[in-house]
Amino acid sequence: MSEEKTHFGYQSVDANAKAGLVGQVFDSVALKYDVMNDLMSFGVHRIWKRFTVQQSGVRPGHRVLDIAGGTGDLAAKFSQRVGSQGFVVLADINASMLNTGRNKMLDNGVIGNIDYTQANAEALPFEDDSFDCITIAFGLRNVTDKDQALASMNRVLKPGGRLLVLEFSKPVLPLLSKAYDAYSFSALPMMGKLVANDAQSYRYLAESIRMHPDQDTLQQMMDSAGFHKTSYHNLTGGVVALHKGYKV
Repeated sequence: MSEEKTHFGYQSVDANAKAGLVGQVFDSVALKYDVMNDLMSFGVHRIWKRFTVQQSGVRPGHRVLDIAGGTGDLAAKFSQRVGSQGFVVLADINASMLNTGRNKMLDNGVIGNIDYTQANAEALPFEDDSFDCITIAFGLRNVTDKDQALASMNRVLKPGGRLLVLEFSKPVLPLLSKAYDAYSFSALPMMGKLVANDAQSYRYLAESIRMHPDQDTLQQMMDSAGFHKTSYHNLTGGVVALHKGYKV
């Protein structure tokens, strides 16, 4: 019986090998992750994340799970919002990213209402109905089984809670799409080489974006995972989209 296949960028790989390959990418880029985010997006990623927090409905006392939380941009903002009576879990499958995020949070004085968990989005190690809000920013495209991950998120979300998926998507304007392709496959690997000494990881980044489901397909996947009133909002012409869904 042949191994089930999936994509790692444009490569076809055994499904059980993808997590390890993705892990190697983020082991390589963890220490330069924040610098590269600012360079690659010209700082606009901060606006995308601010919009996500605004759409979260998170209030004092809430429990928030930030999956693939990386260096903690969203988790830090949620920590302020939930206050001393609330709680935030920054989760990431990659130990290097999680350690980088923890160190950054400690350096910035973010303590007390935040915890760190190394976790696979496909099998979240939390009880049912645990969180008021779940976010995953620029992480879903790296997950091997996205349907299983969305179902796992639905399970640990409280009834009435919301999921927010911030992810690169498909530009809606043809000219923008062409310019974006040219930028992604030439400038990104070059910046990766110069700043992080790793062109290949940023070539994977560009490829993984192209292999990710488009806006409507991801919305349908969220519907199939049991989310209700799903919707999406295109940002920067669809270069990024914020998907939202609720658990009933």
